Amino acid sequence: MKAARFIAINSPIVTLIMNICLVTILLYGGNMVLMNTVPVGDLVAFINYVVQVLASLLMVSGVLMNITQANVSAKRIQEVLTMKEAMNDKQEVLQSDISASNVAFNHVLFSYNDSTNAKDVVLKDIHFKAKRGETVAIIGSTGAGKTTLVQLLPRLYEVTGGSIEIDGKDIRNLPLLELRKKIGIILQETILFTGTIKENIAFGKAEVTQEEIEDAAKIAQAHEFISKLPNGYDTLVGQKGVNLSGGQKQRISIARAILIHAPILILDDSTSALDVATEKKLRAAIEFLSKQTITFMVAQRISSVIDADKILVMEDGSIVGKGTHKELLATCEVYQDIYQSQFGKRELSYEQQTLS
Repeated sequence: MKAARFIAINSPIVTLIMNICLVTILLYGGNMVLMNTVPVGDLVAFINYVVQVLASLLMVSGVLMNITQANVSAKRIQEVLTMKEAMNDKQEVLQSDISASNVAFNHVLFSYNDSTNAKDVVLKDIHFKAKRGETVAIIGSTGAGKTTLVQLLPRLYEVTGGSIEIDGKDIRNLPLLELRKKIGIILQETILFTGTIKENIAFGKAEVTQEEIEDAAKIAQAHEFISKLPNGYDTLVGQKGVNLSGGQKQRISIARAILIHAPILILDDSTSALDVATEKKLRAAIEFLSKQTITFMVAQRISSVIDADKILVMEDGSIVGKGTHKELLATCEVYQDIYQSQFGKRELSYEQQTLS
């Protein structure tokens, strides 16, 4: 704002000074020409010299404006460079490897500004456990806090209250690099890099064979469309995957997460761009892997979470329902509303009658 004010004031002031100088020279010099004390040629030459000096002054004012803008930008860069990390990363070496056989959210509280005021809290009293071989699905309306919840696990955000434990160890006491090595995550926004499809899939693993890449792609239902491309796995991907469809980008991203064989897998609405048939095949393929992992699945469609071992229903940052599909359909009003909005009231009534 200071730079904008300086620029707004500077230009008209410099222009005004230039014009006043010229008018003054013409009035004073013109009178001298009329009195025959100064030749016309001298007056014209003097005006040209003054114009050149004033033009240089105008250029200097432009440089000053650029310096003002650069100064503001430099201060912002300095703020970033001197900013202290919000998270304390434990650098000590673990005495034993993290097997990640179980995960526990213990009365977790979270707000973006570390406030505990009710109006600032995004997640309230999140409490549940998951063990290896389980698929925990998280469903709810937009803005319920589903994505924020799973982003706490790899410490993309730090909990405000309560704790998250892996194998009984608070994740805040684990080295950040070791923690994230144990987690495969596919975020809502699919991120691909400029390079080949093979390089994108192998991004999370240093040494990998072509066979491992293809196996991961087959599980992610990506092998078929990749094989049809002119250069197969060596096909170049544009920045952010501009030459691929949304569903293709999602499947490549899923293959990348599957390849690292992490004991914890997070799928954050990662099948939203897939058709129902492809999603069904993907769920069937991942089901085999989920026996060796703890899978957290954020989804909007009930069809995506219907077979999960545990479904968490979220509303306004709280868990309002917990259980299997059948249990929630019988007991949770929010889950019933979601089911009805997707399948219709008649289908909901039929399902409830079947369960009873």
